[in-house]
Amino acid sequence: MTTLKDSYDIIIIGAGVGGGALANSLAAPGRDILMIERGTRLPREPDNWSVDAVFHKRKYAAKEQWRDKNGALFSPGTYYYVGGNSKFFGAATVRFRKEDFAELQHEAGVAPAWPVSYDVFEPYYARAEKLMGTHGEAGLDPIEPPRSGPMPYPAIGHEPEIAAFDTKLRARGLRPFPLPIAIDYHNGGACARCMTCDGFACKIGAKGDAEVRLINPALAKGGVTLITETYVRRLITDASGKRVVAVEIERDGVVSTITGGTFICSAGAINSSALLLRSANDKHPKGLGNNASDQLGRNYMAHNNTAMMAVNPLRKNRVKFQKSMAINDFYLANKERPYPLGNVQGLGKLQSGMLTANLPWAPDWLMALFAERSVDWWLMSEDLPDPNNRVTVDPDGHIRLSYTENNLKSHGELVKVWSRHMRALGYPIIITQKMDIKVSMHQCGTARFGTDPATSVLDTNCKVWDIDNLYVVDASFLPSSTGFNPSLTIVAQALRTGEHLLKQIGENSTVEASGRQDAA
Repeated sequence: MTTLKDSYDIIIIGAGVGGGALANSLAAPGRDILMIERGTRLPREPDNWSVDAVFHKRKYAAKEQWRDKNGALFSPGTYYYVGGNSKFFGAATVRFRKEDFAELQHEAGVAPAWPVSYDVFEPYYARAEKLMGTHGEAGLDPIEPPRSGPMPYPAIGHEPEIAAFDTKLRARGLRPFPLPIAIDYHNGGACARCMTCDGFACKIGAKGDAEVRLINPALAKGGVTLITETYVRRLITDASGKRVVAVEIERDGVVSTITGGTFICSAGAINSSALLLRSANDKHPKGLGNNASDQLGRNYMAHNNTAMMAVNPLRKNRVKFQKSMAINDFYLANKERPYPLGNVQGLGKLQSGMLTANLPWAPDWLMALFAERSVDWWLMSEDLPDPNNRVTVDPDGHIRLSYTENNLKSHGELVKVWSRHMRALGYPIIITQKMDIKVSMHQCGTARFGTDPATSVLDTNCKVWDIDNLYVVDASFLPSSTGFNPSLTIVAQALRTGEHLLKQIGENSTVEASGRQDAA
């Protein structure tokens, strides 16, 4: 067991994408950084790639329950391991569009402008892509934002079945492009290009998750201590309420405190907010960072997501790695509608038993037949920030996630448009599954950053406005969800915060722009 000291210069709570990227940018010999993770290292084992273990038995999902807005208990699709939810993500590492940083009109309302522009983020996106090991090809996405350079690695390429779709979609006037994706698929890489990437953990360490690409390299640099199976109960401030002085932790059933100089919450948009709410005291009666704005925990977003199987009963789909293509023709105002609909991207190849885990009415034999003959897609539309969509903590300690879906008309139209294209290409059977509140992989927005403490929780460096040494570095900071996977943007913001912290301690702000496929 790792021996803990009484005090550290920097304490990072959570070993996911945000905390991992920040630790990676700060790590150096002689530094004194503690990273606290409530979960363990996820073992590499056969069950990593088992449909039954992952989808039916939910072997790796968090063993806790949250409540919805009506008080009903549910088991969330979230993961507590070194690497966090990224252990099970689909590895898409996509930049938000330039338009996403400005006010953007949707059919159901307005996505707010960000306090910083895309141009500010661009160099950090470039560094984030290198850290994560992104593969792709610049210049093919019809709404691609400006770039300062090419992708770090070339696109992984399409297998014959998807290459044929590329040709057919172009013939229909669409402009598919290679999905930017972080897998170790290049000369000397470890990726086996299997069917068990999207939604599974990688048992050979070839996916660019936070453990492999961010945390292991940070530990190798030095200056970072990682402890696992440690739950942070609350943050403790000094008498003035202006500084956090300690974390109260529970480890092996023992409650203790560790003091520190700078504290970073990186537990994810839901758990970071819950921690700050649990840390309420007489100076912060509504939770840390919540005095001026009352925005802590509010504006929860997680996207409108639908999984689609397009089935041709007469044609088997022999593809293995299907998540290689994306379509952005409907992302902004488009020929179909004068407002944004969303993004379409390949879904990891659905296998027998994956959809039946959530569709009890569907017989296994039929879904197995369909899975052999389907091309599978992930359709993602923006949900809009709503202060009533929020995270709170009930008196008994349960997290309550009060969420009402919005922007559903646009998402429904995206599903209809894509269904029409699939039928025109010879796939008459369309099966869809809309994701619900239990799917929290794209959680964001509960501690938005901004330039006004009356309307935001964090400043543009992700520091809590009214506490001098507390930061939140995960997807909490997003003012809008956009219509893309958030991982790369979280890494980019973590690099921005890392530079800021290095300047605060008077050191050169050199952000490491390399990742390594270390074994866990």
